[in-house]
Amino acid sequence: MIRARMAAVAAGFMILAAGIGFTSMGAGGSARAQSTVAPSGQPQHLQTEPLVVHTTHGPQAFKVQFADTEQTREIGLMFRKDMPAGEGMIFEFFQPQPVAFWMRNTVLPLDIIFIGQDGRILNVAANARPFDETPLPSAGDARAVLEINAGLAVRLGIKAGDKITDARIFHP
Repeated sequence: MIRARMAAVAAGFMILAAGIGFTSMGAGGSARAQSTVAPSGQPQHLQTEPLVVHTTHGPQAFKVQFADTEQTREIGLMFRKDMPAGEGMIFEFFQPQPVAFWMRNTVLPLDIIFIGQDGRILNVAANARPFDETPLPSAGDARAVLEINAGLAVRLGIKAGDKITDARIFHP
């Protein structure tokens, strides 16, 4: 059983290395073998909504774009050259699962925040380097992933265990 689970995780990482921006690695998860990129290599711009990270230093408010379809999740923040400090993108997964993200075609350095089913932060992959294809995995089953500008998580005191609230996924 453990070998089968390890093989599933390894297969997920291999698919990740084959050309996608993230992958699910859990049993029953669906890893994508093909990337969808905006035809012109242009960044996508999605509708923004408020999101709050409740830290020990107080609430930290963001305006986030919701990537909630396979295509919007695969494109993510690729090709984006700048992003205001109070903005970000949240990737919604409808079933909690282990996931890993990378930075292919991503110009901006980012903090990648993995969020569990209960809205609590599982882990933070701080200062993900632009264009780096090293998989950055969740530390458990992620319901969503929040990407913000690199360095903001440390500066704002965002860490594992903090709570996320918003109107769509993690209701207050």
